[in-house]
Amino acid sequence: MKVLELGLPIRAKRYRLQNMDPKQLHVIQALEKAGATEHLTDREKHLIGLAVTITRGCAYCTGGRTEKALASGITQETLNANTDLVAAVNAGVAVRTVLQGLEGLSCDSPECAS
Repeated sequence: MKVLELGLPIRAKRYRLQNMDPKQLHVIQALEKAGATEHLTDREKHLIGLAVTITRGCAYCTGGRTEKALASGITQETLNANTDLVAAVNAGVAVRTVLQGLEGLSCDSPECAS
């Protein structure tokens, strides 16, 4: 099995090339370009990336990003504050979603069809 090593900002290290849809390569290239921005510091990229992996619920990625953030000099206190913020925002989204569901708001999105 071929494996391509990429240094992506999302810290994904391996992508299986077997049966890969060519469209996915464009996505990978877009991710590389987004991670190369000079508008965010490495510290900001670490904290945003960690927030995303926590929200997605990937324990493996969260652990890896936490280790890399600590190794880059971000303090445990900052990581704790970041985690608290992510938890609060996600809890707020969950509450709002439930309240909107209870209010019977309409949704035109395909995933709303039941």
